[in-house]
Amino acid sequence: MKNLIIVESPAKARTISNFLGRNYKVVASKGHIRDLPKSSFGITVDENGIFVPKYSIPREVNPTVKELRTLSKKA
Repeated sequence: MKNLIIVESPAKARTISNFLGRNYKVVASKGHIRDLPKSSFGITVDENGIFVPKYSIPREVNPTVKELRTLSKKA
């Protein structure tokens, strides 16, 4: 399998793949794939006073996440 590079934009993926050549597979996430939850605050504070975000994956990006996971296992 090729080396996998994930970028946010499909246009960036095309441009970068032109520079890197055949040994690389460049794919786009088509935007953010994780976000803070909309139903709760989404940030906690740990015992050391450090803010810890609780990310969630929105349903609409699940197909993209599934594709990226499949590609990453082959890389």
